[in-house]
Amino acid sequence: MAAADFVVVANRLPVDRVVGPDGEEAWRTSPGGLVAALEPMMRSVHGAWVGWAGQADLELAPFEADGIDLIPVALSAQEVAEYYEGFANDTIWPLYHDVIAPPQYHREWWDAYVTVNRRFAEAAAAAAAPEGTVWVHDYQLQLVPQMVRELRPDVTIGYFHHIPFPAHGLYAQLPWRDQVLRGLLGADVIGFQRAQDATYFLTAVRRRLRYEVKGPHVAVPEGEGTRTAMARAFPISIDTTPYLELAAREDVRARAAEIRASLGNPKRILLGVDRLDYTKGIRHRIKAYGELLAEGRLKVEDVTLVQVASPSRERVDAYVHLRDEIELAVSRINGDTDTMGHSAIRYLHQGYPREEMVALYLAADVMLVTALRDGMNLVAKEYVATRVDDRGVLVLSEFTGAADELRQAVRVNPHDIEGLKDAIMTAVEMPPAEQGRRMRSLRRRVLDNDVNAWSSSFLKALSEVRGR
Repeated sequence: MAAADFVVVANRLPVDRVVGPDGEEAWRTSPGGLVAALEPMMRSVHGAWVGWAGQADLELAPFEADGIDLIPVALSAQEVAEYYEGFANDTIWPLYHDVIAPPQYHREWWDAYVTVNRRFAEAAAAAAAPEGTVWVHDYQLQLVPQMVRELRPDVTIGYFHHIPFPAHGLYAQLPWRDQVLRGLLGADVIGFQRAQDATYFLTAVRRRLRYEVKGPHVAVPEGEGTRTAMARAFPISIDTTPYLELAAREDVRARAAEIRASLGNPKRILLGVDRLDYTKGIRHRIKAYGELLAEGRLKVEDVTLVQVASPSRERVDAYVHLRDEIELAVSRINGDTDTMGHSAIRYLHQGYPREEMVALYLAADVMLVTALRDGMNLVAKEYVATRVDDRGVLVLSEFTGAADELRQAVRVNPHDIEGLKDAIMTAVEMPPAEQGRRMRSLRRRVLDNDVNAWSSSFLKALSEVRGR
């Protein structure tokens, strides 16, 4: 494969391996926003994507799909357990999400993280053309920027952090805190979802490494002198086009009406769509809704909550317990309040294709996004993008990145159950005129700042670094 001018490095390749009924293997493009944002540009400049194929002990040669060179990084079953399920998802994930669950600190997990990050860095360094650009993504690969710089000082390096970055008092718990900061500072531009995340990162750099920080700029020691790295917010968004197209389709709109009918045509449908994760505040929203029913402020004949909770990390104990807790709460509320014709909560522990999700968004009068901590939360933006009728109400946690942008949502602190109950009632009772005013403003924001605007702004910052 020829060297690539632009190399993306992410934990996963942008394709999924599928086996057809005849046993033939094929690769299907993953339905992610990152892929949608970068695909056109990568085709135009000859791009390569470095990532894991999603299966342990699978050795694959580089191959091409949809005009992009794909460079698979192999992981053993032990590395998946220690680097991915261990350090990435049982150390970094809970620590960076405000220690909602206790992080686990194991030296062998850290060793695996270093080993795997080096493998990704070596693959990226080998793939990049002279003076090329390497863009590294997310918390699984925080050491890669520095490792690439050591191997290829000629390339421009970007890093984007998709999840929150914690306040220094929490971050300081991490035994390998300085190594991670140095890893990230290998990048020329370090992007975060929120200005607050960038501030937390810069505070950690100043306090831990004692580097000079001026505004968003860090003087990073290099050789005899210093190099300037920049850290600031680049809020990610969605590819709005498929949501607009699906929302306009007659069959999708008919499916939305069918969903309402199947739920007994309640006056209001509330919707939650989340990965089954302890950061998403699913328990809090179910508790608040259950209390509203018990107090008679809502009636089961009038309102139904649809909760889609797609499976997530099912081998991790914390997630097994979370699922049990949520399903027990749902069963209790339904047992106490259901009638023969109406159910309080329709709980769906499964994922759905985009068409069905858009139909659900169109059917829902109120979208509940009650995350306890979230880098962005793209579900909030998906709901807004589909509401071409300028109706519907978004109830949005102030602890999401989306809350910085979507200011016409009904904002909540999900830890405050009484406040959450009042916000749900505000949304349920909101007059159509106010819904329209708020939703028009939200839609302008989402449509103007889509995923292409996000990638363009980050790459513009990178090109300015290159031009310095």
